Amino acid sequence: MIGLIDYGVGNLFSLASSFAAVGADAEIVSDADGLRRADRLILPGVGAFRDAADKLRATGLDRIVLEQTAAGKPLLGICLGMQMLFEKSYEDGEHEGLGLLKGSVRPIRDVIPTDYKIPHIGWNALRLTQPDCPIFRNIRDGDHMYFVHSYHAADCADSLAAVTEYGGELTAAVWKDNVFGCQFHPEKSGAAGLSILRAFCEVAV
Repeated sequence: MIGLIDYGVGNLFSLASSFAAVGADAEIVSDADGLRRADRLILPGVGAFRDAADKLRATGLDRIVLEQTAAGKPLLGICLGMQMLFEKSYEDGEHEGLGLLKGSVRPIRDVIPTDYKIPHIGWNALRLTQPDCPIFRNIRDGDHMYFVHSYHAADCADSLAAVTEYGGELTAAVWKDNVFGCQFHPEKSGAAGLSILRAFCEVAV
């Protein structure tokens, strides 16, 4: 069972519908027992980093996510959920993340030309820097995904799995051991995005 972590932030209905489309058993879970019962975990997220991190900690589920990931359970962070995998974010101040991956979350304005619009919204091609990443097994270099973000993961060479170009190079996906992250929304990225979700369902546990 795929556990979709409900901590008050994220488009859980869209994710649940996407997993149903690939024939996966996905449930919305909001307590420790639900997270422990799941075979794999999804950490979604939309909005501001600080608010999301505060809500996750207020539920106590941050400790369970760390516990289950340390035990080897596959975890996929999506959009803001991916950003929360890192050590800290500099969105409206400095805020601690889960620290599962080395790196920090910083404004894309530091990377892109001044005449480019923020947030970055739209379809962009992936360049796979770790093509052997298990969630890429069903996609190809150059496949397009749907992005909506104003911040990106920086200083993350240790886990960088894919980048995209938006006037500058931005982190698109990360992977380290059993921890995965997508800055884009696979649930909004058509057949290619569904292929990533299907591959995550097949990651060994």
